[in-house]
Amino acid sequence: MNPKILIIIISICIVAIVVAMLFFKKEEKKNSKINPEKKTANEFVNVKDIRDKFLYTLDGNVITYIKIHSISIDLLSDREKRQLSRTLTAELSSERKMFKFLAVSRPVDISPLINEYIEILSNINNQKQKELLRNEMMVMSNYALSGEVVERQFYIMLWEKIESDIEQDLAKRANEMVSKFENSNIRCEILKQQEIVRLCNLINNPTYTYIEDVEFARTFPILN
Repeated sequence: MNPKILIIIISICIVAIVVAMLFFKKEEKKNSKINPEKKTANEFVNVKDIRDKFLYTLDGNVITYIKIHSISIDLLSDREKRQLSRTLTAELSSERKMFKFLAVSRPVDISPLINEYIEILSNINNQKQKELLRNEMMVMSNYALSGEVVERQFYIMLWEKIESDIEQDLAKRANEMVSKFENSNIRCEILKQQEIVRLCNLINNPTYTYIEDVEFARTFPILN
């Protein structure tokens, strides 16, 4: 056989073997993927573990959350609003790393109000007052159960790639972020394990979420 033809045949065989190996490797990788129907809840939401103030993800990140307590800007004058905006801008301008701002809706928690009504109810003897309080408690409970009255909750999400002792650096960064908001008289708190679980449920669990009926209108901005 001609040596050139032999070399060509051998080359073709080698290429065929390489292609076959790549094909079988690709099929094996495809088959090794987890069936979406068999994924656990942790795998679906990318949560590996939650400990203390940190959430660990399956893709190698560690996350901490800061809850920002809402304020009513309607109670502020125009001058106070401008001052608050300038203060926040100045405080956050030193933040060089990325962070996420989360705004989620949930039914209003009326348990403190209901507990207060129950305490008042146990200390009065007037039947008319008792009847009024019971009716008020029933109305408030119906509002809460129907989900018609919701409140907005705001969170800051900070994260880093998992490394040795990265939790200390992330905790320091979270405390600095809290200080920046508190310097503007906005109260914040770093979420702990149980609060992080509740936040995950609020975002990922359909039984916790509330779909807001938001209407969008086509408008044309006009500059004066």
